[in-house]
Amino acid sequence: MAEEEQQTPMADQNENDRGAEDDTPDWLEAELQDTLDEDIEIEFSEPMLSMEVRKIYREQHPDMLDRRVYFRNLLRLQAELIKVQDWVQHTGAKVCILFEGRDAAGKGGVIKRITQRLNPRVARVVALPAPSRREQSQWYFQRYVPHLPAAGEIVLFDRSWYNRAGVERVMGFATEDQVEQFFQDVPEFERMLVRSGIILLKYWFSITDEEQQLRFLMRIHDPMKQWKLSPMDLESRIRWEDYTKAKEDMLFRTNIPEAPWYIVEGNDKKRERLNCMEHILTKIPYDKVPHEKVTLPDRKYNPEYERRVLPDELYVPKIY
Repeated sequence: MAEEEQQTPMADQNENDRGAEDDTPDWLEAELQDTLDEDIEIEFSEPMLSMEVRKIYREQHPDMLDRRVYFRNLLRLQAELIKVQDWVQHTGAKVCILFEGRDAAGKGGVIKRITQRLNPRVARVVALPAPSRREQSQWYFQRYVPHLPAAGEIVLFDRSWYNRAGVERVMGFATEDQVEQFFQDVPEFERMLVRSGIILLKYWFSITDEEQQLRFLMRIHDPMKQWKLSPMDLESRIRWEDYTKAKEDMLFRTNIPEAPWYIVEGNDKKRERLNCMEHILTKIPYDKVPHEKVTLPDRKYNPEYERRVLPDELYVPKIY
């Protein structure tokens, strides 16, 4: 089946399929061809699933976004994100993006596509583990502050300080007094971040009850994804309604003008990724940064230099 996917021509479409894509730049066509195998490897995450589970998933998603449309727009958006990266470095801007949502809502997939082609020295992901006993005794926001962006940085939080309003509240890891204190503090904390010059974006990824159940079942039956399931994930299924109430309360009490929430519908992963990336681009006031033309210098040759022959045992065996 993977072989069939690799043979799918992305560029060889008829005029009806392409529609408004006739003005696709030549470089984008070349990139589509060069990265086809790489992107299929990332996207094609079903080969370990049984045919029955795969059939059920496809039946539940009859209107999934066409793969060719998805890849074209993904590459276009990633090219724009590189312009954002250049602008952030050039201007010293500070960008902080929070990704929140239920387990299996697709946050990790969105983050992976956003950062896929960016410089990891500029754009970094923060995914903090459960707090240590020492961190539990600190001011709640203290462990997040060191990870905030400095000038010229983009930071993406894969879950953030909103853990207190979600998992900690629902699972009883925080008292009601602690949760109430969080709701009192977080608006002013975020206003301070915005006043300091940070562009703060907050996204909630929304999926239905049925979609989460289906994705959990897929993880159970897929050996490549079973590591994603934790006892906490399974407990979240039991407490779906508790999480819903907590989410609604969180959105209501922390949706401030300086840092509003944006909800991304996530039942279709491809649309979820593209829609979120498009929206991020509208919320960052970037401009194209001019670059000097890069010229490859000539290599210097030393006629007296002889390359040493290295022993065979230093080389990785050529199995393929």
